[in-house]
Amino acid sequence: MSFYVATIQFDWYRRKKADRLYNKNAKILFLGLDNAGKTTLLGVLKDGRLSQNRPTFHPKMPVNISQTYDLGGHETARRLWKDYYTSVDAIVFMVDSSAPQRFEESKRELDALLSSDELSNVPFLILGNKIDIAGTSEEKFRASMGLTQTTGKDKVPLNPGVRPIEVFMCSVVRRFGYGDGFRWLSNYIN
Repeated sequence: MSFYVATIQFDWYRRKKADRLYNKNAKILFLGLDNAGKTTLLGVLKDGRLSQNRPTFHPKMPVNISQTYDLGGHETARRLWKDYYTSVDAIVFMVDSSAPQRFEESKRELDALLSSDELSNVPFLILGNKIDIAGTSEEKFRASMGLTQTTGKDKVPLNPGVRPIEVFMCSVVRRFGYGDGFRWLSNYIN
């Protein structure tokens, strides 16, 4: 399941007017394998509600979310991801941290994204979701995903041509971790 988000002014951010993302517009692509929690996160960001979602098999535009596309994260749908790279401001890549048997597959997809010329200057927020259900530690997660050298969780001035990339462990269901990730990402979105 993945999403192309034209505007990241969801209710969650509107309630936090002091947040750096308030009043920022950004095109953000939410990517990751199926069952990583992207549809759930989008629902929480949109209206604060948790819902149980069925797998996304066909591209669709969810109701009441302007220019947001739910593409799917299963293997066939991943071929469509490239069609949505144009003029994206950031990538949020979600991984189910409670499924280490899929880390290698997630790493392959992430590595392909990171090596794409179209995304060479795009910041990447990596969310290790589901740490509330026997998720792996951040250290093991980073090692498994090959993300041992990242930007840093504070605002870090970067040299030209250096892509911001950072890992945040989270639980969408328990509603923690992803907010810190989006605050970090806001440092690198104009």
